[in-house]
Amino acid sequence: MTDINKIRNFFSDDRFAMNAGIVIDDAEAECVTCGMDINASHLNAGGGVQGGAIFTLADFTFAVHCNLAHAQGEDVGLTVGQSCSISFLKSVRGKKLIARSTCLSKGRRISVYRIVVTDDLGNNIAEMHGNGFTIQN
Repeated sequence: MTDINKIRNFFSDDRFAMNAGIVIDDAEAECVTCGMDINASHLNAGGGVQGGAIFTLADFTFAVHCNLAHAQGEDVGLTVGQSCSISFLKSVRGKKLIARSTCLSKGRRISVYRIVVTDDLGNNIAEMHGNGFTIQN
């Protein structure tokens, strides 16, 4: 079982994600969920949600998931993003974005995660696959 307060405290230093309004809703080994209420700062010139805002939510959710143990004080090293691929599937219609991460593979150094972003109306907005590399202490 994870300590959500420790995880939130560790990631509170991620100023970019915090300034974007991202909140860690749930963090367990099987799944991490983060959310972001959409506001004017997330919109592009056409009035839609900017792809960078969607990517930031997916990337942060990936970071939280692959660093759960590290954020709770375990001596497992910090995992950083090695590569990722995101596909934008549909325009956002709702007022909130939700990202859910699942681990596809986790080794000693390399890990792979799938992050699905939906809006609060249930529309699939984007899917990202992230590869993490763990830096040993």
